[in-house]
Amino acid sequence: MAGHNKWSKVKHIKARVDAIKGRVFSKCAHEIALAARAGGGDPAANARLRTAIDNAKAVSMPKDNIERAIKKGTGELGGEAIQEVAYEGYGPAGIAFIVEMATDNLNRSAADVRSIFTKNGGSVATQGSVSYQFDRKGEIRIPADAMDEEKLMEAAIEVGADDVQSDEDEHTVHTAPNELGTVANALRAAGLPVTSEKMVSIAQNPGVVTDPAMARQILKLHDQLDDYPDTVNVFTNFEVADEILDQLD
Repeated sequence: MAGHNKWSKVKHIKARVDAIKGRVFSKCAHEIALAARAGGGDPAANARLRTAIDNAKAVSMPKDNIERAIKKGTGELGGEAIQEVAYEGYGPAGIAFIVEMATDNLNRSAADVRSIFTKNGGSVATQGSVSYQFDRKGEIRIPADAMDEEKLMEAAIEVGADDVQSDEDEHTVHTAPNELGTVANALRAAGLPVTSEKMVSIAQNPGVVTDPAMARQILKLHDQLDDYPDTVNVFTNFEVADEILDQLD
């Protein structure tokens, strides 16, 4: 999602409690598995995995679940290997979506995603027909109380970051895709607690929705995509007009 904009406010208004739904453990497991698949199962040698494990522990994910996710990523559990895949599509009002998944069954995931779009007034698009509207960036998240925004901006830019955005809860550092690991490790070396390190897709131009009924329909599509068990990230150019924010509460 595109930075700290009205979409962030909508997410707070929605206030979905992922832990109650069991989604927080599922997403942590996906990230651990993908990190282990990409960089190996040793957190001491894999910063992305180390961050994923720290995030899982922060939400009290059981140790057995963490170890199982690592083994799933490295292939030690056997069965079909977990794969990363991204689906592109359009929702109501032409709102663009990119859905990133970690799955061991591509056919099942593709059919389910198509069904979710269709049932919510949208459609799956061909590869590349949506993603060109987004910029691929590295994203690093740091708690707001870890450092003053101005000082973090100086420190982050010095080690290769492109930008820093802040709100009352956290700082979000953006980098070029190939600089994500380097910048994240440099910030860790400076003693900053990195709570998330991942690639994101940021919309170039927001699709502003001014009709409350349409906004609710788009939110429903987003929720169903986000709640799908294999989903890791959902990116969209959806933005809500100020005048209808209160109506969505």
